[in-house]
Amino acid sequence: MKEKKMASNVQVILSRDVPNLGRIGDVVNVKPGYARNFLLPQQLAMPISKGNMANLEHQKRMIEKRMGDLRTASEEIGKRIAEEQVTITAKVGKNGKLFGSVNTRDIAASLIGLGYKLDHRDIQMEAPIKEVGLYTFPIRLEADVKSEIKVIVAADEVPGEEDLQDDEAIEAAAEGEEAAAEASEEAQATAETDEAPQAGGDTPPAVELAEPEATEVPADV
Repeated sequence: MKEKKMASNVQVILSRDVPNLGRIGDVVNVKPGYARNFLLPQQLAMPISKGNMANLEHQKRMIEKRMGDLRTASEEIGKRIAEEQVTITAKVGKNGKLFGSVNTRDIAASLIGLGYKLDHRDIQMEAPIKEVGLYTFPIRLEADVKSEIKVIVAADEVPGEEDLQDDEAIEAAAEGEEAAAEASEEAQATAETDEAPQAGGDTPPAVELAEPEATEVPADV
């Protein structure tokens, strides 16, 4: 029985920023299926083959122009986001502490609701929010453009005495939410890194562009 050979990685040049893979203009090594089924159809990358290696510098210049256009667009979006102020309501217990927490996914969902396309991983938050108040968080947009977003976390409703939660219950709920969020993040990161470039080893072969089939021209009658 013949042993199946593992497919070698291929090289592509990124035409957009791709989380956990690289920035626009980077040459990266990926699995053939990841390039063929995702990166190339989504126009997130361009193939590198023997035939177009000579055009790599031209491709890079095209990407640099695209990056300039993307940076201009991101700067405009960044200015608009910096002027926004999103409000997120949550149930609270004693002393304004949240019953649970507010994280980057909640903020990203609010921004998406306002018409912005933003990945929650682009919001820089050291720890989830656990108290009501006004917060400001840095945001990283495409083409390394920096911005910030103001977030107001407010009580969902004024609780009555019977609804107030003690501090221990609130902390336990927050820890449970954080543990679930971390588990989800780890599962997603594991799934993404399965297709991410592998370090070390020999330089993988380039992605070959398919040659068009020759068409026979019928002889004159």
